[in-house]
Order: sequence, then C-alpha cells, then structure tokens
Amino acid sequence: MRATLMYGAGDVRVEDVPDSVVKHPTDALVRVTASCVCGSDLWPYASMKPDDGPARMGHEFIGVVEDTGSEVTTVKRGDLVVAPFAISDNTCAFCREGLHTSCAHAQANFWDGEAEEGGQAEAVRVPLADGTLVKLPVAPDSALIPSLLTLSDVFGTGYHAAVAGGVSERTRVTVIGDGAVGLLGVLSAKRLGAEQIILMGRHQARTDLGREFGATDVISARGEEGIAQVRELTGGHGTHVVLECVGNMPAYEQAVGIVRPGGVISRVGVPQYEEAPIGFGSLFRRNIRLAGGPAPVRAYIKVLLPDILSGAIEPGKVFDVSTTLDGVPAGYQDMADRKTLKVLVNS
Repeated sequence: MRATLMYGAGDVRVEDVPDSVVKHPTDALVRVTASCVCGSDLWPYASMKPDDGPARMGHEFIGVVEDTGSEVTTVKRGDLVVAPFAISDNTCAFCREGLHTSCAHAQANFWDGEAEEGGQAEAVRVPLADGTLVKLPVAPDSALIPSLLTLSDVFGTGYHAAVAGGVSERTRVTVIGDGAVGLLGVLSAKRLGAEQIILMGRHQARTDLGREFGATDVISARGEEGIAQVRELTGGHGTHVVLECVGNMPAYEQAVGIVRPGGVISRVGVPQYEEAPIGFGSLFRRNIRLAGGPAPVRAYIKVLLPDILSGAIEPGKVFDVSTTLDGVPAGYQDMADRKTLKVLVNS
C-alpha cells in the first residue's frame, strides 16, 4: 500500500509501505476514502530534522472498514467511519468525562508518529476501534464527506476552543487566526450564540468565509495595532473570550492584549513555544483564565453531526483544493505558501 511519509523539513513523499493489517483483537482495518493535510502538519514541515524522520503523516480521515479484530463490536466490514485524531477506548474515566485525548488505555493517543500509522494513506490500522471510530450514516461518495471529515479534527478543535472558553449568548469573542481551525472557531462561536465575533486575519478569501460563518467584524492588523482596533470595537475593554488558533508567541501576546478583565484565553493552536507570561503583569492581575488544549473531538462528534447531516452548517467549505494521494507533497507546499487554505485528499 502507499502512504505519506515526512523525511524532514520540506521533504514529504508518497511511498510504498507494508500493508496495514489487524494485529490485535480490538483493531479495525480501514480503507481510507478521504483525508486531508492539517495546519499542524505544517509545523514539522517547516522544522523537522532528518534524524526524526521518516514519519507517517495524517491524523484526519474517513474510510470503509475492511476487517476487524475478534473483540470489535460497534463497527463491521463495509461501515463508513470517521476517525478522530486521538485514539481512545471511549470507556475509561477520562473518556467518560469527555477527555478522550487523555484516554488511560490508549498506548499511543495520537496518529502520525506515535501510532506508527497515518491517515494520508491507502489504509490504516485503527487501535481501540470500538472507542475511536464513529459510524457515519452516509455513502462514501456523499456530498457531505468534506464536512464530515472536519469532525476528525478541525471542526471539533474550533468547537473545543469555543466551549473551553465558555462562549455563550451575550459573549464577545475574538478569534486569532484565519486558518481552518480559526474559521471553524468562528462557526462554533456563532453556533453557541456569541453576540460579537471578531476575526483577526489578513487573507481576504479566508476572512470572507469567516464572515459567512458568522464573523461580525474582521481586523487585518496584527500586534499593537490589531489590539488597539479590537479594543476600539469593544468600548476599550476587549472581548470576554479570545480563541488563539495559531500557536505562536505573537498570537499569544496578541490574545493577552485583547482579552478583557475576567475573560478567558482559549488556546487550541499547537503551541510552538514553551513559556508564556501568566504573572501579575499579564494574566493574574486582571483575573484572566487560560483554557484550551488538544481537543477531545470524539466527545463532540455526536453533538455536531446532526447539523452537518441536516445541512444547517457546512464546515467542509474550509477545503478549497482537492487532490489524490499523489498530490499530497504539493499540497503541503501550497498550504505552507498560503496558496491554499486546506487540502482535501480523495484516496
């Protein structure tokens, strides 16, 4: 079978690898029908050292079950399923609390390098299949596939940012980042009833989609200028919640400048920094809280699925390019160059 491997910064290849097979009674073998490139994949694409490669890539996928281990009961051969980016049994204490990213029984919580499998491939062995996989009530060629694929990561991550931040009616929200997660953070804040949603981004095609998803205001400026403009829009106070969907220090510093006293900074951009100011001069004095983290998207799938199936929302609009597995290396480069927002891979 073929799969995507990253050998180092800027070096992504699609190569032949040993076929994925069922190894344990709790496994399922899934033939991938749709996957994608994630914004978080661009961090190693920019910085991975050759000594750390090659690594199997891809943590968002939909596919058809081809085989199951003897203990798998919730899915069967022929079922179309979506796989969250975190592996979980859906039964341990943490999963029951909705924190599937900390599943006590998953030997490797995440795809890519940890699980030694990846969704940007022709097939994937799925551990703990009963807990990880969710059956979808559509055909593999359904027009809803792009939107359903967002349940594996980006929509659930944007929704987690909004939920962890406490977004509700009468909440003013700023979303930092016009990538797919940021745009779906906008959609999530709208779904939760936010009164005002300010999107900070500078790519017009993306911010136009942000407005379609529910952004009431768009600010293209960054840094101190951007902070000042948000404060001007909010009577000088800032917003109750800031969704930090980028993951670098400038974005965090911008969030600190925007959040109002007593507010929440909810971080879901994969942090590319080890330390962030949280002391008296930044968060403590103003009673600001930090929230967020890796999104337990498995907990949100059943919440978000009905609106996708009904057509009430279309998160799949974040995919602006589609390709085949052969086009994945070019897809990485195009996303890194900001030529595309998010690449859909039809296997």
